[in-house]
Amino acid sequence: MTLIQQEFLEKIEKHKGIIFKISKMYMDHKDDRDDLFQEIIGQVWKAYPDFEGQSEFSTWLYRIALNIAIVFLKSEKKRGFITNEDFSNYKVIQDDYDDEKEEKLADMYKAIHQLNPIDKAFIFYYLEDFSGKEIAEQMGISEGNVRVKMNRAKNKLKDILSSNNY
Repeated sequence: MTLIQQEFLEKIEKHKGIIFKISKMYMDHKDDRDDLFQEIIGQVWKAYPDFEGQSEFSTWLYRIALNIAIVFLKSEKKRGFITNEDFSNYKVIQDDYDDEKEEKLADMYKAIHQLNPIDKAFIFYYLEDFSGKEIAEQMGISEGNVRVKMNRAKNKLKDILSSNNY
């Protein structure tokens, strides 16, 4: 394994929670979540040579992972994965979440799945405690627009939660 591969795997291992959360927000079924998780890792590996370190790796990963999730969700062909033989023997383990947490979050995720992809992104940023300025930078919109869209997304989520007795 090369030094670059090792560095990449260490960063992915450290930040796999980001990928796991995004996969969970955008995909209903476990197999689809696992597919999206692997798709994100493959695409991030492909883009990794372009990472210049001008931002934190986690910030860069958020942006790429959300974009991949939106495209993956819209794609009719969900099984077109990027594979790389160099990583075929390595798997990032998704073990940060216990069953009890999963049960508590299940209803929230059911509601989130009913949102459109952009509202999901806003809810994700909100849950990750991003500031309005950070969200504006990530989404390429003004902070004022972030506040409006964030409030709308949160209200939609509240409406879904209450109307479904979650």
